[in-house]
Amino acid sequence: MSTPGVALHDLGAHELIAAYQRRDLSPVEVTQSVLAHMERWEPHIHATYLLRPELALEQARACEARWQRNDPCGALDGVPVTIKENLATRGDPMPLGTRATDLTPASADAPPAARLFEAGAVMVCKTTMPDYGMLSSGLSSFHPLARNPWDLSKTPGGSSAGGGAAAAAGYGPLHMGTDIGGSLRLPAGWCGIFSLKPSLGRIPIDPPYTGRAAGPMTRTVADSALMMQALTLPDARDSMSLPYQPIAWDQFDRGVGILRGLKVGLLMEAGCGLPVEPEVRAAIERAARIFERAGAIVEPMSPFMTQAMLDGMDHAWRMRSHVDLSALPADKKASVLPYIQQWADSAAGMSGPQVFAAFSQFHATRVATVRACQPYDYVISPTSPMPAFAAELPSPTNDPLRPLEHIGFTVPYNMSEQPAASINCGYTRSGLPIGLQIAGRRFDDLGVLQVSRAFELLRDPQQPWPQPPAA
Repeated sequence: MSTPGVALHDLGAHELIAAYQRRDLSPVEVTQSVLAHMERWEPHIHATYLLRPELALEQARACEARWQRNDPCGALDGVPVTIKENLATRGDPMPLGTRATDLTPASADAPPAARLFEAGAVMVCKTTMPDYGMLSSGLSSFHPLARNPWDLSKTPGGSSAGGGAAAAAGYGPLHMGTDIGGSLRLPAGWCGIFSLKPSLGRIPIDPPYTGRAAGPMTRTVADSALMMQALTLPDARDSMSLPYQPIAWDQFDRGVGILRGLKVGLLMEAGCGLPVEPEVRAAIERAARIFERAGAIVEPMSPFMTQAMLDGMDHAWRMRSHVDLSALPADKKASVLPYIQQWADSAAGMSGPQVFAAFSQFHATRVATVRACQPYDYVISPTSPMPAFAAELPSPTNDPLRPLEHIGFTVPYNMSEQPAASINCGYTRSGLPIGLQIAGRRFDDLGVLQVSRAFELLRDPQQPWPQPPAA
């Protein structure tokens, strides 16, 4: 039987698959439960795009028929999933969070979506993002403002804003997002969930881009590991993808003994951006003591990022966006969030040498990150220097000329191509989640999952997941 007293929408993917195998549950009743729960939450958090209950139930009925024949099509058959709206699904428009985009139906499923569908997952909706994915918040000119289920006055983070909110709110167990500077891990940290930004190319994506990764967003390490089984299958459309490896993702749980003897770097200062707030610092230091008690050798690390690295990447991204926005008709550009317009237009006067110097900071960051992490098996740090900020703000500073001051802990691993996860490690006095980032060496995605699972077993008891406000 499924876990007593747990609502169907709160069941993990492993529990659902086991219940389907036993014929205790059907994908249709699970999907109905998830959709009903979403109906209660959605007016408050605005996590969804293309919420089409009948289409989801049609998929669930096909899954149910396969289970009745004892012929599931894959490891996720009948499990509800949400997919970030910048991951194409065939026939659906992809606004990229902005009113400036033409709503042209996608001609094919992007690789992560294709793998989820092949594995039998039921897409209950797409999830929202800010304009072009260029904010760590749920503020969008196209979608309603996304909010954090733990505190509706706060942001869920971004750019995988809807995915983070959906996972925390219980829109089923599986959620798919993307990350180019922290867009999986920041909402995971601020929404109290787990997410893995894999090694670059581990999950094929289209279009590929420097630092861009797709990854799972779930409540548990187990469910992310299950998603990785499907998501890491090869796809020739990603010219930057890694050679396929049959990694034993089902070996994600090696117990807490895996921590014994590991050399773990503790990074408490990013070296750039905003300072770490006291409540965040205390939670990360407590996590470090948990690692030590389990037998890990934890050593303080010196910061390896610099403000020049962060500013250089910021300025290079500004120029990319400036070029893109300048190509839009005037009315289209005017529909983009003013904050992003100001940010992009601030690059208008940059010279060629200045742009080259800025772009060079991507590689400088890569070199510095790999060098700093080399002595350690894993590196732990805050995911973000602060907990979730006000929902209406585009960034913690609310300053388009200081837009990325909160990504100093996350962005290095996009550039170094190393896997990095965020897992909840505590709460502020007001009840907001605090994320612990766990980074591994390049290609050691399974190791990051195993260490995350060990911490998941050792961390303090978690607060109950938030519930929708009373009607």
